[in-house]
Amino acid sequence: MKGSYALVCNLEEPAEFTVGKLGVKSFDAGYYIYFGSALNGLENRVSRHLRSDKKLHWHIDYLLERAIVKQVWGYHSSRRVECEWTNTAISVFNCDMPVLKFGSSDCIFCASHLVRVSSMSVITDIREYLEKHIIRRKFDYVKNV
Repeated sequence: MKGSYALVCNLEEPAEFTVGKLGVKSFDAGYYIYFGSALNGLENRVSRHLRSDKKLHWHIDYLLERAIVKQVWGYHSSRRVECEWTNTAISVFNCDMPVLKFGSSDCIFCASHLVRVSSMSVITDIREYLEKHIIRRKFDYVKNV
């Protein structure tokens, strides 16, 4: 099924590393949410992101070499909504964009699809806000990893 997803992850220590063609980037320790879409198969894309034995392809792959995925949110839809989710996290919850063009190098609307979040409670608030005001239903799944 087609859909969009969010990967909630935690980077336990500050790190600096190469993120594909974006080059070397610095990341503070803390919580991050990556918003993405998978119009050729949501479950397969999420499963790939969660595997440790994969070729580094997407920007998120580089972060996931160091960060721990804590939650996955999945939403089945043929509509791409990751831009709306990202912009909501930034505008409503004042999340930071730690790396410009991260996950959005082909997106004409967003400066980034990765946000830094201050705490797990804010992450819960973001998810609940998206459910109530943006997708207007519960996510199809919310999995703790």
